[in-house]
Amino acid sequence: MLQQTRARAVLPYYERFLARFPTVEDLARAPEPDVLACWSGLGYYFRARNLRKAAQRIVRDGAFPRDYDSIRALPGVGDYTAAAIASIAFDLPYAVLDGNVMRVIARLQNDSSDITSSRTRKRFRRVAQELLDPLQPGRFNQALMELGATVCLPREPLCLLCPAAAVCEARLRGTVAELPVKLRRIAPRKIEAALVVCESGGRVLLRQREAGSRRMAGFWELPAREQLPGVRLRRILGSFRHTITHHQFAFTVWSGKPPKIPAAFQWFAPADLITLPLATTARKALRLAGFVQKL
Repeated sequence: MLQQTRARAVLPYYERFLARFPTVEDLARAPEPDVLACWSGLGYYFRARNLRKAAQRIVRDGAFPRDYDSIRALPGVGDYTAAAIASIAFDLPYAVLDGNVMRVIARLQNDSSDITSSRTRKRFRRVAQELLDPLQPGRFNQALMELGATVCLPREPLCLLCPAAAVCEARLRGTVAELPVKLRRIAPRKIEAALVVCESGGRVLLRQREAGSRRMAGFWELPAREQLPGVRLRRILGSFRHTITHHQFAFTVWSGKPPKIPAAFQWFAPADLITLPLATTARKALRLAGFVQKL
């Protein structure tokens, strides 16, 4: 959950998730829509799907894997997660490399290479492995990550408090503020869109994304205006912004009345929404419309 999401936003989801799926067996046998519903609002839903698949593999194998390669082979687990688990849980000598660690290494070595380059990341991973204390790999990894998160900050780093200040090449050469270098920046794409809240008898009309959708397959969402041919728009309920990777959406939320209901749509009462994998845009729009106070 902490991948690409801030801890403050994660905590309530984490607590609800563990209450709903307290064991790996519970998660493994849960239907995917139940898992997605519990994750709904966190975004990047491939994480939830992979977590469920990993739980199923762990249950199938009878235990959580205890070596790096087997941990790395779990669905959704990459180099960073595998190294973190292997070192912290099992004291295996694998160095982690996240954004905080890359910043520390770039400054320690006064390295102005582009950190978005795979070649740079590969070299930094070798450096992190050389720095690693093999006798305390878990503690060392956590210390290095914490150093980057709390002292070697992106802006206004606390160099006077840094335990590595004496060996930091960037500090010695006065280039701390220039590092690390991140060259590839994709300009955000701005998109205007409209969502329609259709109510009938206290229920709201939602559409389910097709199973083969590239993003958020199986999720329920409010219809866009173009998905309801002939819809009568009544009034604007409000607007909100929503960012997905490099796409910045400006949504206008309308109340409306469709002439007919397409096959992929269904009516839902407010109580039903809690059990659905609901798109974050639908959640925001329904709160804005006053249909539900808290989702």
